[in-house]
Amino acid sequence: MAIKSIKLNRRTFLKGLGVTCALPYLECMAGTSAQPNLAEQTAKRLCYVFIPNGVCLPHESETKYQKWHWFPKEPGANYKLNQSLSSLAPFRDKMSILGGLSHPKSRKLVGHMTADTWLTGGDIGGSAYKNTISVDQLAAKSLKKYTRYPNLALSSDGGIGFKSRVATLSFDNAGKPIPTEHRHRQIFERYFSPTGGATSTERRKSLQQNQKLVDLILQDSKRLQARLGAQDKHKMDEYLTSLNSMEEQIQRSEQWLDIPMKEFNVKDLNLDVDAAIDPEAYIRSTFDLMVLGYQIDMTRVVSYMIAREDGMGFGENFPKLALGLSKGHHKMTHDKSKGHWAEWGSYDEWLTKQFSYFVQRMSDTQDEHGSLLDNTLILYGSGTSNTHNARNYPLILAGGSNLGVNHGSYHVFDEKEPMCNLFVSMLNAVDIPTEKFGDSTGPLSAIFNQAT
Repeated sequence: MAIKSIKLNRRTFLKGLGVTCALPYLECMAGTSAQPNLAEQTAKRLCYVFIPNGVCLPHESETKYQKWHWFPKEPGANYKLNQSLSSLAPFRDKMSILGGLSHPKSRKLVGHMTADTWLTGGDIGGSAYKNTISVDQLAAKSLKKYTRYPNLALSSDGGIGFKSRVATLSFDNAGKPIPTEHRHRQIFERYFSPTGGATSTERRKSLQQNQKLVDLILQDSKRLQARLGAQDKHKMDEYLTSLNSMEEQIQRSEQWLDIPMKEFNVKDLNLDVDAAIDPEAYIRSTFDLMVLGYQIDMTRVVSYMIAREDGMGFGENFPKLALGLSKGHHKMTHDKSKGHWAEWGSYDEWLTKQFSYFVQRMSDTQDEHGSLLDNTLILYGSGTSNTHNARNYPLILAGGSNLGVNHGSYHVFDEKEPMCNLFVSMLNAVDIPTEKFGDSTGPLSAIFNQAT
């Protein structure tokens, strides 16, 4: 007996017993003739994943340890992956290894300050620390109209750290650091429960109360501002900017309150992992939350700082906890003893395996437009080639097969090509028209099908 096929629009809901529930994506929803709205267009996403302290780059004379040299030996499509990057072999045709890129204004920075500028390209070398907006925040401004939240800023430590040793990659319009989140259960309850565990009525009442409170504070602050000196006015401007952002998110939360989230399965999601006990489980759980956020289109921009520079925070002990090594990550990068290249390289390999896990999850996870990976550009890397060298950043660009990327090669760029050219091309690839960001000189035409 033939079974008649049906076509369902993705906005079809199930209604019964007083409950309205959005259907998950079904194959019969493909090819529906209904005119899609903005939210139904293909979701194009950006992701930035940072590792600290550079990577293992043994000298050419140390032939015994060349298998741990992070960069391949020869550029081009026929490059050979070394042991540090071997877990990425299944994704050769979906990624590009990038060498030679860096931020010109960061090349003279001392020590471990380059995490501050990895996504900004800003000049923080002067006596007065002044950063600029990060590319993830610029992207979030354009893409937030599609999603509940503009972006997710994540790290393994949370907060902002302090200047030159930040715990965040994200900076606002004024170059001020944006706090990251790191407690998985709190992240899940905040972002993946639109009512915060309460009914919609209760949640709306709470949001309205918060709105009134913000309005009152704004009124008082503006009256006070007129009586302040120049320096205090500057501080008050920063405070008012923060309040305005809070007010905007309250309004956004209320607007999205009655819009059902896509259904999702959290059966295998571990929310009670501790970075100080099991770093692999912690990092992978963070990646799982990122995949889930993209899958239900909660946000289209995510940044994740796996660990901080200079041995700060939980990340310093990851090599000991995960691999039983005798030294922490930062200490390892300064070690000159025999065999330290092998320890450092094995830790690079471990970090790559965590990133490979994320790429695999993105590849395996589907939304109504196909694999998440094919519509997401993921940048992975560091702000130094090794501990104190802010040149030749180790970078991998993965995903985005549907976004005009020519993958499959190891590219070595001339140092005259600033890293911000990569940011410009990534922004244009997700339909954010951009001619200039930071000190860019144009798009990175070698790997993107974009007009110069």
